[in-house]
Amino acid sequence: MKPAQTTVPHQTLRGNGWLRRQAGHYQLWLMVLPAVIYIAIFCYGPMYGIQLAFREFDFSKGLTGGEWAGFKYFEQYFNSPMFWPTLRNTFIIAFFSILLGFPMPILLALVVNSIRSNRRKRILQTTVYMPYFISTVVLVALLQIMLSPATGLIDGFLKALHLIPADTNLIGDPGAFVPVYVISAIWQACGWNSIIFIAALSSVDAQQYDAARIDGANRWQTVWHVEIPAILPTIIILLIMNMGSILSVGFEKTFLMQNSLNKPVSEVISTYVFNVGVKSNQFSFGSAVGLFNTLINFTFLMLANALAKKTSKISLM
Repeated sequence: MKPAQTTVPHQTLRGNGWLRRQAGHYQLWLMVLPAVIYIAIFCYGPMYGIQLAFREFDFSKGLTGGEWAGFKYFEQYFNSPMFWPTLRNTFIIAFFSILLGFPMPILLALVVNSIRSNRRKRILQTTVYMPYFISTVVLVALLQIMLSPATGLIDGFLKALHLIPADTNLIGDPGAFVPVYVISAIWQACGWNSIIFIAALSSVDAQQYDAARIDGANRWQTVWHVEIPAILPTIIILLIMNMGSILSVGFEKTFLMQNSLNKPVSEVISTYVFNVGVKSNQFSFGSAVGLFNTLINFTFLMLANALAKKTSKISLM
């Protein structure tokens, strides 16, 4: 008589098989472990404080000791006279930063890729990379010096060419804040942001260039039919990631460029959170405004990802 055979559930076998396969790649798991720990501590750990947006913060009771306030601080922000101005200013700066700032690294990468001399290419790359390493404080100080209505070099140059009125103060003029912010941001980060596009262009098969040359394609046609399709997945992925931070306008630069003259157009959500939430010790209110900002960014990220997935079959998830 044969002994009874024990039946092992299929899910158990599959689960043990999955664990064995992962154990065989333990070197990869050890390599990625520091990144997982970093994200867990510094990205997911602070999410514990989100509840502060729904509580009456009390220093003596900590984050979880205050009374439950619900959506009180969200309603307070929505009903405040600064809701629409801060939202509008943030959208305007973010919109022009993406509209003008996102294509520039792509164009720069195409220009660098078209240079055949390695020496000239290295000189150009080094030149355009250097501004990225200038700190925000130093950059804003340079802007204040160069745009000074009394001794500013750029200010005097623009006035000499009659491009701006003689009585214009570019530092304090509300109409000049967004152009100065966006142009300086492009100048500082364009070279560094082009690195990933240059890397993508370096992987284009040389046979595609040869085929385009045989077909009689000129330089513009080669760019349009060979190089741009090659970096299109990279462009879409980075555009989706930028849409996820559309309202995360840089606090440091905006705050340092802000003054009493341009504050109507320079008061964005991040500076408003600092001025009202931190300076006035309204931490629950500041947390609510910050959480609202994050939710808007997440919504844009998901919409951009869904649109890219539907139109180009490329997405982050």
